[in-house]
Amino acid sequence: MPTYIYLVQMDIPARLEAEFNRIYDTQHVPNILKAPGVRACTRYKLVAADVEGVARYAALYEVDSPDIPDSAGWKRWSELGDWPTKIRPHTTNRSHITFQRIP
Repeated sequence: MPTYIYLVQMDIPARLEAEFNRIYDTQHVPNILKAPGVRACTRYKLVAADVEGVARYAALYEVDSPDIPDSAGWKRWSELGDWPTKIRPHTTNRSHITFQRIP
């Protein structure tokens, strides 16, 4: 069981949703998984929330330490493919949260 998880949430305009999912699944996640200290990634789409304003998409990364998302390796791999130019500029309501497992 991972000690840390990094939760990324965001919205994307409906017109880009198919391309967002294609690029996230076929490029972005495989690239990020090459970064040292990244163990796994699971993606989710919002079904229900008891508060307004929750982003529709979430990616849950299992990481070895809380500094992995700020590491040179993460940054290097996240800048490859179509993600930084075709998708990232269109994302909104983004949040980045790191949690530590309670022993």
